[in-house]
Amino acid sequence: MTIHFSRRVPGDLRENRISATLRRVGPPRFDLTASNPTRCDIAYPAGLLAPLGDPAGLSYRPDPRGLRSARVAVAAEYLRHDVAVDPDALVLTASTSEAYAFLFKLLCEPGEAVLAPVPSYPLFEHLAAVEGVSVRPYRLEPEAGWRPDLAELAEAGDDVRAVIVVHPNNPTGSFVAPDDARSLAALCAERSWALIADEVFLDYTLRDTPATSFAATAEALAFSLGGLSKSAGLPQLKLAWIAVSGPPAPAAAALERLEFIADTFLSVGTPVQLAAPEILRRGAVVREAIASRCRGNLATRRAAVAAHLAVAVLPLEGGWSAVLRIPAVIAEEDLVVTLLEADGVAVHPGFYFDFPREGYLIVSLLPPPATFSAGVERVLRRLAGLL
Repeated sequence: MTIHFSRRVPGDLRENRISATLRRVGPPRFDLTASNPTRCDIAYPAGLLAPLGDPAGLSYRPDPRGLRSARVAVAAEYLRHDVAVDPDALVLTASTSEAYAFLFKLLCEPGEAVLAPVPSYPLFEHLAAVEGVSVRPYRLEPEAGWRPDLAELAEAGDDVRAVIVVHPNNPTGSFVAPDDARSLAALCAERSWALIADEVFLDYTLRDTPATSFAATAEALAFSLGGLSKSAGLPQLKLAWIAVSGPPAPAAAALERLEFIADTFLSVGTPVQLAAPEILRRGAVVREAIASRCRGNLATRRAAVAAHLAVAVLPLEGGWSAVLRIPAVIAEEDLVVTLLEADGVAVHPGFYFDFPREGYLIVSLLPPPATFSAGVERVLRRLAGLL
């Protein structure tokens, strides 16, 4: 099991203490941080990976943008979100992390910057630092439904080259509101910034209204990211994509340069590209199983928390995580360590995701229902004892 904690401050004592506790007590009995669906007793259909055995995979004729058959299949996936994407506007990568690396190479010179939301998964700084790019945070405020402060964004420096949005956000589960999406696109067009939309959790909506994709952005140069890791629950297959949209001339130029970057690495395997159409089709069953698991565990959590008036599950629109707001009667690091030592429960502290203040716990909605329910009950009992 891998459990991560804040690394935003090098040598942070909180990280050292929690990591040391985990090493000492061993794997927790109730792991509420699990993010790998292949290890959460999700039902995968027999023969799901059989298409990887296509004998055509023995022949190597790479296309820098990715095999067209795979790009056609990915384009068809966007139709589920009512967006028409040209297969020639897609570039395949081995992962969304690699997609970010390609985009930072494309958009930024060393020393330039991108804007990224906080709270969010602590990944952007690492990926950007490798490319010599800096990341400047913009705050999503819980009191405003995790909406960005557009005035704050507009004051960014002249060295900014792109704005990252995570749609829905990990871990807050908040989608970018349609009005904010339009305003962000207009701001990017005005400032000649690119818009990078991380949409890996787009399929996992927990609200009644359907999710929309940034792949239909017309006003500004935009890049929408997705991949098999989430859309089919198959992180081990290493296939992701970038959908390029925006004004025709900048989009065409970006695609040409992305093709050059991709051609330099040719990192996507032939077998997974050949198998992509069939795996995406069969993966719909896995996607629904994951979505059902998340909905069920979220309902369990809400019912359990209802009896604890001092604890709240924050509104959640999509994704695989839930945020628990707790009274700040104990520091998050102390609580997480106590839960590991005394209760055998692993949860994420809010500071790992750079929440604005103390008093947040984040749990995954992926664990098996029995593990999830028992783990949540232990968290709530511990909190009740502290109160």
